[in-house]
Amino acid sequence: MSETGSVDDDRWLVINGRRWRRTDPVLDDELVTRLKSHLGRGRSGVRTAKSAGDDEAVAAARRRTDLAKHGLGERGPYWWDCPEQDRIDRANQALRQLDSID
Repeated sequence: MSETGSVDDDRWLVINGRRWRRTDPVLDDELVTRLKSHLGRGRSGVRTAKSAGDDEAVAAARRRTDLAKHGLGERGPYWWDCPEQDRIDRANQALRQLDSID
């Protein structure tokens, strides 16, 4: 955190005036990479399923996206309010669920 920054700078990212929760910084790079891969596949799946008019596939792709975002700490309980080991465990559990989808 810079001298001019705040705790919020570490927790939130502002894009076009909208505030987004940052990825949990305690997660190791490999875990984040794998979760973000699932996130990308989920987002792509939503677009593809929507264009095909497949509501079931949209729901499945949104579930993948949601699981990935929870694992990254970008949804669910605020990561900064949870013990580090709980955050790591949550991310690993989300990854196990996501890997079982494939």
